[in-house]
Amino acid sequence: MNLRALAIAALIALAPAAWAQEQAFTNRSTELRDKGASDAKSIATLKEGTSVKVLARSGGWTRVEADGKGGFVNVFHLRFPASVDTKSTGSNPLSTFSSFLGGGRSSDKATIATTGIRGLSPEDLKNAAPDGAALAKAQSYRSDKPTAERFAREGKLTAVAVDNPQGERR
Repeated sequence: MNLRALAIAALIALAPAAWAQEQAFTNRSTELRDKGASDAKSIATLKEGTSVKVLARSGGWTRVEADGKGGFVNVFHLRFPASVDTKSTGSNPLSTFSSFLGGGRSSDKATIATTGIRGLSPEDLKNAAPDGAALAKAQSYRSDKPTAERFAREGKLTAVAVDNPQGERR
């Protein structure tokens, strides 16, 4: 077996581990949970800006490791770096192999991933059953107009005009 074939085999063997363990940061204070569900037990609270190692992604939940603890975080509570410095060396253990295989060429391209979450199917809607307790809980979060306006002022939020599908401005 020649050296180039050995390098290719090593690259193929190591690539899944390198891709699976990417870095991310919490974009708000969030709960680290024992399962990928909003009603799962909380293991710890992660502060905004906490660095996490991404172990796996599945729908709206991401399995991570943070501060020596493993668990699940809502994917919308994570910020993934959008660009990669491809010119630095030493930060990627596979850079030596890729440089060897590619003849030292480098690329300035970065991969950016987006997240989508599946909606409800017609079958989900057909099989739905009303939950009076859940409806009452949701209604308890309702706010009146003065309270909402005060919240917006305190948060320094501003109104933005948006066209609706019929083309009318509201």
